[in-house]
Amino acid sequence: MAKVTHEFDLFGKHYKLETGELAKQATGECLVSCGDSTVNVTVVVSKERKNYDFVPLTVDFIERMYAVGRIPGGYLKREARPSEKATLTARMIDRPIRPSFPDGFRNEVQIVAMPLVADQVNPVDTICVMGASAALTVGGVPFEGPLACVRIGRNVETGEFLVNPTYEERDNSDLDLELAGSSTFISMLEAGAKEISEEDMLAAMQFGQKAIAAFCDEEQKFFQKCVEVNGEFPKREYILDEPIPEVHDRIFAHMDQMRAALKDPDKLHRIDKVEELKQSITAEFTEDEQAQWERAIPVELKSLEKHAMRRMVVETGERVDGRTATEVRPLMIKPNYLPRVHGSGLFQRGQTQVLSVCTLGMLNEWQRLDTIEPVDGKRYIHHYNFPPYCTGETGRMGSPKRREIGHGNLAERALLPVIPSEEEFPYTIRVVSDVMESNGSSSMASTCGSTLALMDAGVPIKRPVSGVAMGLIQEEGKTVVLTDIQGLEDFLGDMDFKVTGTTKGITAMQMDNKATGLTPEIFRQALQQAHEGRMFILDAMLDAIPAPRETTKDSAPKILSLTIPTDKIRDVIGSGGKVIRGIQDDTGATIDIQEDGSVFIAGTAEASAEAASRIKAIVKVPEVGEEYTGRVVGIQPFGAFVELLPGKDGLLHISRVAKGRVDKVEDVLNIGDEVKVRVLEVDEKGKISLDRIDKPEAPAGSGHKDHHGKDDSHEPRPHARRTRHPGDRGNTEETKGRQPRRHHEG
Repeated sequence: MAKVTHEFDLFGKHYKLETGELAKQATGECLVSCGDSTVNVTVVVSKERKNYDFVPLTVDFIERMYAVGRIPGGYLKREARPSEKATLTARMIDRPIRPSFPDGFRNEVQIVAMPLVADQVNPVDTICVMGASAALTVGGVPFEGPLACVRIGRNVETGEFLVNPTYEERDNSDLDLELAGSSTFISMLEAGAKEISEEDMLAAMQFGQKAIAAFCDEEQKFFQKCVEVNGEFPKREYILDEPIPEVHDRIFAHMDQMRAALKDPDKLHRIDKVEELKQSITAEFTEDEQAQWERAIPVELKSLEKHAMRRMVVETGERVDGRTATEVRPLMIKPNYLPRVHGSGLFQRGQTQVLSVCTLGMLNEWQRLDTIEPVDGKRYIHHYNFPPYCTGETGRMGSPKRREIGHGNLAERALLPVIPSEEEFPYTIRVVSDVMESNGSSSMASTCGSTLALMDAGVPIKRPVSGVAMGLIQEEGKTVVLTDIQGLEDFLGDMDFKVTGTTKGITAMQMDNKATGLTPEIFRQALQQAHEGRMFILDAMLDAIPAPRETTKDSAPKILSLTIPTDKIRDVIGSGGKVIRGIQDDTGATIDIQEDGSVFIAGTAEASAEAASRIKAIVKVPEVGEEYTGRVVGIQPFGAFVELLPGKDGLLHISRVAKGRVDKVEDVLNIGDEVKVRVLEVDEKGKISLDRIDKPEAPAGSGHKDHHGKDDSHEPRPHARRTRHPGDRGNTEETKGRQPRRHHEG
């Protein structure tokens, strides 16, 4: 294949699609770029079919640190496990691509997106979907394309929507909306927002759909160029699993039985009854028929379950658990569920139960990120765990799976807009949501449970956040939007649409859609029902805990913050860290000093207060008139040095140690004595002169008399004036070290 390039400008950005030069043994390949950010996307499709009842698609996003001119950290200096951002990007590519394959496609597909350049201006994630779509097309793989993905932002000052904003433009945006799909429908959505209204979100979605269509048009131009240069795309034969009419008819004859088996509010009982019915239906086929139709029978049984559930909803308006379309499952809400932890909340909706626990830490415990994006780290961290026992199954317990990372990210985005700033609440915040029981929408339960945990921990969030998952059934020409979907309605329905927000507006959204006929009216109805569901849940949460606790719990660290002059940082740290370690050892507090002079002290209330007091004392500059009780740390013939503050000494002159004259300071003071003093003067160099408060009488006989009988022990003595002569110039200070001038006789 000869190299083909297509360059174009859209919405103020420059893009390029290119194929025919790299990875020529892959089924398909495309080099896609925005600005200088460049990603190579490859597709490989196996020659043989797999015996699965789903599309065996794998998507990998491989970060290479050379893309940003950095060497990976760690001993091996090699990229290791994917970062959280890499996993989320892989999911972003997978979700719109997966439903685009034809029914019955069972060949294994692997898509690999590898950024070659990340220019730190234009993100590399959204363009990967366009690259994958192009690679599939030039490789002759059957799918419903072209597809594209865009990110929509909104300028907070002008209200203007932005397509694929730069990192700088995203910083000035109150919306971060990623949309993917074809020129006619949206199949995937991810959003984070700063409490924007449903109408504004709907407008952004409609704008994004038009932007996707524009990119799909440019892909078509690229494909036309490829055909002009290289001829038609390769035609590979992919055998699809086709329905067998005889199998379909025999299985679908049990429609009424399946509807009866599905009608049970208890998930496990329903699963058992459905499985028993499936086994009964399978037993009606002979052994030879089961062997002949081993792929078709399971597919048709799943199809029977799907259509029975969907027809029940559109024909009767009743769901499998007896609820109406807009009804939320029963709630159980318990803040402060665990003792001693910093904050906790148990949230249950139907048979979905999540326990969220909040932990507070020092700001220096923030999560550092090593990715190809210009993001250093984050101080609010949300982790979501989905153990196998939550669905009554066995399985591997270990590192989080992609789904867990995606759900945790959704809950994190939902709560991030209401998290207080460092100045308001100088803590690193980690929330862990453990799913105890699952029957749909555990990510939304995590959002609600985490709100409870944050409020229970005393985190002053701006407003509480709740969330609900919406579903969609399009069957027999009818459309029904479902509120608070459970697992079966997610799995067999057409849409999983999660919405989170506060009373003020939306904070996050996520959608996976299989239906192609979603109109703006359907989206508007879904958003309206989601708002009503969110408010119903939020009211129940506020009944349990009306507001964040006024203070953090005794089990949580007490963090005090103060600011010191930057030129005093070294004084607080001390030589080799001696001073700061001493304060930490003595008080038990933990101290974090920032380069800008910000100091954060964590510990018990008493330890934090003591450490703060000692730091303030170190950086304190005594002022004239202030009084101190100091300790004598040094004695000289002319006076005593008194330590006012750690590292701060002042001179108490011998003339001010007592009433009257004293011959020696030791007659009145000794090292280690405590003495009350007042600051008389602080000179330009910071030297401090002191006066003693409540001076004692001078000891009898302490002074001495001169030959006139006057006590002059502390009278200033005038310097003796010396008459200089020409012959002794070399002895003056001005001429010290010089050789005397020689006199020559005439």
